[in-house]
Order: sequence, then C-alpha cells, then structure tokens
Amino acid sequence: MAKIKKIYDLAGKPVGKIRLPKIFDTPLRPDVIKRAVLAIQSHSFQPQGRNPLAGKRTTAESRGVGLGISRMPRTKGPGGRAALAPGTVGGRATHPPKSEKKIAKRIPKKEKRLALFSSIAATASKKIVAGRGHSVEDVLQIPPIVTDKLEGLKRTKEVEEFLINLGILSDIYRVKESRKVRAGKGKMRGRRTKQAVGPVIVVAKDRGIVKAARNIPGVDVMTVDNLNAEVLAPGTHPGRLTIWTASAVEKLDELYSGGEKP
Repeated sequence: MAKIKKIYDLAGKPVGKIRLPKIFDTPLRPDVIKRAVLAIQSHSFQPQGRNPLAGKRTTAESRGVGLGISRMPRTKGPGGRAALAPGTVGGRATHPPKSEKKIAKRIPKKEKRLALFSSIAATASKKIVAGRGHSVEDVLQIPPIVTDKLEGLKRTKEVEEFLINLGILSDIYRVKESRKVRAGKGKMRGRRTKQAVGPVIVVAKDRGIVKAARNIPGVDVMTVDNLNAEVLAPGTHPGRLTIWTASAVEKLDELYSGGEKP
C-alpha cells in the first residue's frame, strides 16, 4: 500500500506531499540484510599469510631413538638444539594463515537487491528506527523528506540549523555522548575511539552538502546511486534514521522500479 508523506523545507515547514514508491512496502528481512552487510564488509578485509619458508630455514633432523633424548628435529653440532618442529624456538607454525585464502564473500544478485529493498523500507518504520537506538521523539516524521535545497547547502552551520528545525539534533547529541575510548589493543591500531552511528542524508546529487555535513558527528551523506545495505543497516542492524530529499525518492523509484520483487 502506497504511503503519502509530507515534504518539508529547510525551516521544518511542510511545503508539499509525495507518494512513497512501492519499494517502501518491502517486508523486513533481517536475515538477508545481515548476509548482504557481511558480504560488503568482507571486501574491505586485507589478505594475510605467512612466508611458506618461515621456521623451515634450517637443516635440523631427528637423531632417532635409543639416545635418551626426544625425537625432535635438532640442529647439527654438539648443542643439538630442537628446531623446525612446532613448539620449538624459531620453529614453523602449526596451521598458519594462507594468503591465498578467499575471504571475500559473495551473495546472489537477487538476494543483494532484496537486502537493499528491505533496508530502505525499514527507514520508513518509526518502530524499527527507534528500536535501533535513534532519538526520534522530536522528529517531524519518519522518514523525513525535504526539498532539494538541502543538496545545495555549503556550510556546516546551515546543516546544523536544518537538523534543529527537523528535530534531529537530539540524535546528534546521542552520538556525541556515545564517543569513548575503545577497550583492548584496537587503541594502538588506528581504532582508538568508537561512537554510535547517526543519521544519513540521501540526496539525488551532491551540490555541496557532502562537505558541509562531513564534520557533524555520526552524519553521513550518500547519493541514491551509491546506496547499499551497509549504509542503511550499519552493523547488520536495519532502521538507520534516514533523511531523503524529494528528488532522491523520485530517483529511487526510477532506479529500482518493481519495489517488492527483487
């Protein structure tokens, strides 16, 4: 069933209405969304492996039995230090990681498309968005749809004023307060801090909004052409608070006409 939503201007006042495409009627499939997100994330992993000769650069051999010592491979000479075998100093690893291992996961195109449709539909459910942890008490409507003037904003201050007018500033505060130092060794590996995910702004075309909003904590800006399940369902959890421009909704219908059918 098609839904009709209001279109708001940058001041938060309704200026028109728009009919949501059938894609927003797609049933929620968290299982498919999870598979798609994990597949996307797997393509960013860096292959790792060990040198095939690591721990094997020695002429150590076992001296056999009957000598009162273990049958471990030992180096030549009077010292006879154990080498080569797993568990010895400088010895090889038992089952080292292989660099040729295939770590990138793939899923069928139809399944990937269904995951995108389902994650898009989840952005229109206030229950799902609130259940994900977003602060939506003051948001004018779910999903928020605004005029195309949003695409042309070029200053961060203008974007912040827009978020205040739309009732989304409380979600930005939630992201700021969630920022904390990560536990564990990730602090030393370029992942010192962690924070919650905020709203995403989906536009038909970037005319300055990407640079204007990139310094606001938790806020991402995406063009409708580059949408995927990971953007709309970070961490495999659907229901990210999504702000759509009117032209992005119209382009969404053009790109993915057919709605429920992947």
